[in-house]
Amino acid sequence: MRHYTPIVGRKIRIAIVGCGRISSNHFASLEKHAEHVELAAVCDIDPKTLAAHVDKYGVPGYGDLEDMLTEEKLDMVVLCTPSGAHPEQAVIAARHKVHVMTEKPMATRWHDGLRMVRACDEAGVRLFVVKQNRRNTTLQLLKRAVAEKRFGKIHMVHLNVFWTRPQSYYDQGGWRGTWEFDGGAFMNQASHYVDLLDWLIGPVEKVQAMMSTTRDIEVEDTGVLNVKWRNGALGSMSVTMLTYPKNLEGSITILGEKGTVRVGGVAVNDIQLWEFAEPCDYDQQINDANYETTSVYGFGHPLYYSNVIDVMRGNAEPETDGREGLKSLELLIAAYLSARDGKTVSLPLEF
Repeated sequence: MRHYTPIVGRKIRIAIVGCGRISSNHFASLEKHAEHVELAAVCDIDPKTLAAHVDKYGVPGYGDLEDMLTEEKLDMVVLCTPSGAHPEQAVIAARHKVHVMTEKPMATRWHDGLRMVRACDEAGVRLFVVKQNRRNTTLQLLKRAVAEKRFGKIHMVHLNVFWTRPQSYYDQGGWRGTWEFDGGAFMNQASHYVDLLDWLIGPVEKVQAMMSTTRDIEVEDTGVLNVKWRNGALGSMSVTMLTYPKNLEGSITILGEKGTVRVGGVAVNDIQLWEFAEPCDYDQQINDANYETTSVYGFGHPLYYSNVIDVMRGNAEPETDGREGLKSLELLIAAYLSARDGKTVSLPLEF
């Protein structure tokens, strides 16, 4: 077991790298946990964006990650940059003995994900991969029901991600919709749903995928995925960013011999069906677990930070570290290989 020196008696010093769309969830989470963490610096390659955040938060700003790591005494960097930039940035941070938290997906290539885990291991720093949807109250209840084997044998699982991303969304930045830095609908927008395949149901045996592209981008904006799990369950996943006229649904349905559940809403925020042969006390909580949301991100980021803080204090184990992050990356890469080659792809990708 690797030993990490806990940070106690002071606030954890964190810098945010990349001040784009998702970073607001991280700034808000830091404010919520201000008793335990402090924003020490910000980094962004766009001078205007950087200046705005320096002005707003009153912290030093850097256009270069290496400069920031050299100048500032940091405990952790949070990578909110384009996905394809995460690996190199994580390696640089590890070289400076700074812990890393990265947004999803951790990388766009399998070997880059492995490189991140290896670099952080060798440097003796932690690597956290953000999977905030796991903290949704609806999915916490579903995870509990699966863990307690209330479904009996799970027969079939289906996920829908019916969202919309107009061309203007992809045109916001040159990195969007590229293989190198972004990945497509599965890897970017739906990656938290791909994560549920392993986290909820278990190890996947094989996948088959087909994908298509309508927008003016390199990657897919629509796709279907067939899945066979090692426990014998079969399932599928339908993803599109072409829904008219707005985000419609992010859902999961599980059909088992002794239970049926459907969690829907725009972002798995609404338990719509919850039926089991054997009732449990927490079945009464399902209506309270539902919540209204216009954000497909959910409200899990502050809850995710709670675990990270506990880990850094030496009081908990990480819920999603780099190795856990590799599980969904492996599924994503398998899906892309299947779609490209028109073949069934078996897991693991390497032995």
